[in-house]
Amino acid sequence: MAAQDFNFLLATDSYKITHYKQYPPNVNKVYSYFECRRKKGAQFNEVVFFGLQYLLKRYIAGRVVTEEKIQEAKVFYQMHFRQAVFDEQGWRSVLEKYDGRLPIRIKAVPEGKIIPRGNVLFTVENTDPEFFWLTNYIETMLVQMWYPITVATISREFKKILAKHLKATSGNLEGLEFKLHDFGYRGVSSQESAALGGAAHLVNFCSTDTVAGLIMAQRYYSCPMAGFSIPAAEHSTIISWGRSREREAYQCLLDQFPSGPVAVVSDSYDIFKACKHIWGDKLKERVMERSEDSTLVIRPDSGDPTETLLEVMKILEECFSSSQNSEGYKVFPSYLRIIQGDGIDLCSVDEILKKLRDEGWSAENVSFGCGSSLLQKLNRDTLNCAFKCSYVETNGKGMDVYKLPVTDPSKGSKRGRLCLRRNSDGCIETVERGVGKPEEDMLVTVFENGAVLQEYSLDEIRKNARLWEEDLSPAHHNQDSVPLDVHQKHIMNGVH
Repeated sequence: MAAQDFNFLLATDSYKITHYKQYPPNVNKVYSYFECRRKKGAQFNEVVFFGLQYLLKRYIAGRVVTEEKIQEAKVFYQMHFRQAVFDEQGWRSVLEKYDGRLPIRIKAVPEGKIIPRGNVLFTVENTDPEFFWLTNYIETMLVQMWYPITVATISREFKKILAKHLKATSGNLEGLEFKLHDFGYRGVSSQESAALGGAAHLVNFCSTDTVAGLIMAQRYYSCPMAGFSIPAAEHSTIISWGRSREREAYQCLLDQFPSGPVAVVSDSYDIFKACKHIWGDKLKERVMERSEDSTLVIRPDSGDPTETLLEVMKILEECFSSSQNSEGYKVFPSYLRIIQGDGIDLCSVDEILKKLRDEGWSAENVSFGCGSSLLQKLNRDTLNCAFKCSYVETNGKGMDVYKLPVTDPSKGSKRGRLCLRRNSDGCIETVERGVGKPEEDMLVTVFENGAVLQEYSLDEIRKNARLWEEDLSPAHHNQDSVPLDVHQKHIMNGVH
C-alpha cells in the first residue's frame, strides 16, 4: 500500500493541476505510453525493464486519496498558483466513487525483460470516463522509471563485457555474477536513489555494498537476500595505524578474518611497495596459508586503472607465481585475487580486460567495483525516456493522436492503442493504431483501479534479464540490437 504520509495529489508537475480544464469537451478517455526512444548512434540499443512494481506498491496502490489530502492539496495549490485552479470536485469524486483508489489501468512489459529501444514499455489509461485527466496526471511519477531502467541496462552492459572476457580467457562463466560490485551507495543523491539503483544492479549481479538496494529487493521483490559482500578495509582502518605500521594494519585484517575472503585496500602510501615488500614478503607465508575459500583480495584505489593493475599483477606474480588455465591464460593461486574499484566505467573495464588478455592474464584474477558510473552518471536522456499520449476518446469515439515536431522528427510519437509483440522473424516490435492482436501482446495488466494485479519476484526478473550466447559475441556488442531467439541457449544468473 502507498505510504500514509505521502500525498499523491502533490506528486506531479504544477502545470498538470490545470490540465483537466484544457482537454476538448466531452473527452472520456486518455491513453498514454512510455518508451525509451530509439536514437541513431546510441550507446545502448536495448533496455532492461525494471522498477515499476516498486513505484506502484510504494506510491500508487491502495487508498491514495483522502479528504485530508484533498484539503491539504487545495490549500497548497491556492498558495502556489494564487488562484483557484485545483480540481477539488474531481478528486472528491475519486474518493466517493472508488474509496480513494485510482481508476487507472497500467499494462507493462514483465520486469527484467530485454526490449529493443523504440518500443512501448508500458501504457496508462483511465478506466472511468469521468477521470480522463488522471492518465497524464501520474506521468511525472511514472517517468521516474527512467532511473531503475537505466541502471539495470548499464549494469547488464557491464555483464556482457565481463562475460565476453571471462569466457574467452577461462572457458567458462564461473563467478560472473560476482564480477561487478556496487560501490555506489555514498555517490547517489538520496536513500531512495540508492535503493532503486542498488536493486536495479541486483537484477544482473549478486555483489553489492549498497544495503538500501538489498532492502528494496526484500520488501518489494520477494528476495530474502539478493546480494553478498565480504569484510573489507577502508583507508581509515589502514592509516589509523600510521605509516610505519602498515604491515601491522594488514596483518590485523588477516588475524581478524582468518576464514572467508577479505579485501584490503593497499594504496594508502605506495601500492607497489605494499604488494612487493609487505604482501609478497613480510606477510607472504600468511597469505599462502589462506585457502580458495579464504581469498585475500588486494584493492588498488588510485592511479591509471590499467597501468596500475598490470604493474600490481606483475609484482604479485613475481612473489606468488601463477599457473596457466585450460585456455592458456595466467591465473594467480586461488588464495589471491584483485579488485579494481577506481576509475571503472563501461569503457575502462573493457580496456582493462583487453589489456590483461593481451598480456596473457585471465579475467578470473580480477573483479571490479563501480559507484557513480553505475548509479549516478546518467539521466533521463541516457535512454531518451518519454511518456506520450497516443489515443483519446471523445463521446465514445476514438482518435489516434501523435506529435511530430518539424524541428526534430526524432521526437515524433506513436499513434493509437499499442501492442508489443514478437513478429514472425522473432523480432520484438510495437504495433500501433490499435491493430495488434490481444493474444500476441507482451504487455501485462499490472495495475487496475487501485490494485496491483501482477507481481514479479527478483528470481523471475533475473531469469528474464539473463544473458544469451549472442551477448558474448564481440560483433553483437554495441551493434544494432538483434532480438533474442527464445530457443537459444542462455546463461542463468547463479547465486552462491
